[in-house]
Amino acid sequence: MATRGTGTSNRGFASMDPEKQRTIAAQGGRAAHAQGVAHEFDSEEARAAGRKGGQARSSRSAASRAANLANADRDIQDPPAVSPMHAMSDELPRGGHL
Repeated sequence: MATRGTGTSNRGFASMDPEKQRTIAAQGGRAAHAQGVAHEFDSEEARAAGRKGGQARSSRSAASRAANLANADRDIQDPPAVSPMHAMSDELPRGGHL
């Protein structure tokens, strides 16, 4: 039964303890193999999948570095804007009143 107001629930696969999840997942894997529909990677297919994942990670990392450098350059070239209230504070006497 769901609990109200807390944003959590005791329903569903994700709320089960890890051992129970593992047991259910193992049953599904055994059933898929028994039916002959389970996919098994051969070493070449696994190698290709790993290479593809590494390339995606590398390109994301390079794009992130480029964006960080562009932001750093922009911050150096454009000095921070001074808000009108901040600029006026220099004109006020110490007590802040006119």
